[in-house]
Amino acid sequence: MLFAPAFPQEQALPPEFFAGDPVAVARALLGAVMVRVLPDGVTLAARIVETEAYDCPRDPSCHVIARLPGAAAMMAGPPGRVYYHLAYDQPLLNVICRPQGVQASILVRAAEPLLGEERMRERRPVKRRVDLTNGPAKLVQALHLDPELRGQPINGPAFYLVPGEPVPDEQVTTTARVGLRQGAELPWRFLITGNAWVSPGKPSAGGGGAQTGLR
Repeated sequence: MLFAPAFPQEQALPPEFFAGDPVAVARALLGAVMVRVLPDGVTLAARIVETEAYDCPRDPSCHVIARLPGAAAMMAGPPGRVYYHLAYDQPLLNVICRPQGVQASILVRAAEPLLGEERMRERRPVKRRVDLTNGPAKLVQALHLDPELRGQPINGPAFYLVPGEPVPDEQVTTTARVGLRQGAELPWRFLITGNAWVSPGKPSAGGGGAQTGLR
């Protein structure tokens, strides 16, 4: 009898899922599961617990895109593609949103390991379990999200996202995004309230306090 994978690729979110408003997509991705199938067939999985939205037509923080070689073209690519934004030389996982030609994406900031933790620890031999994936650079490293995934459709065989248990509004906290000077007031960061795997990042100054539930 063949073993059925816990998160089959047939259930993957299609690229079209990401064609809309990145703020709505970022909220909707809470609870979804990232699945990474390694070259040797081992499967890693982690539940998304924190996201941020970036929507350049109305987002002052996007001024940095112009300074990053190739970033503008990549971020304006077809929706549902993997995009790595570099911060302090660390790759951060983004997924392109909106129709092609519009610069927009969501950033996955933190996730809760579900499957393959032993292989995650090969890349990140941490002392505290929570430090495996409680930050955007950490989860890229732990989930073996290597550079060759850049530009690939988000429902590919090596890396894809599947819907998870829906997270009700009363269990969601919205805040300003982390580490921004421009666009700091926009409440485009979403996290599962009280989840231990949420990143320790603090909302940008001037962004106001956290809000539980959506307004």
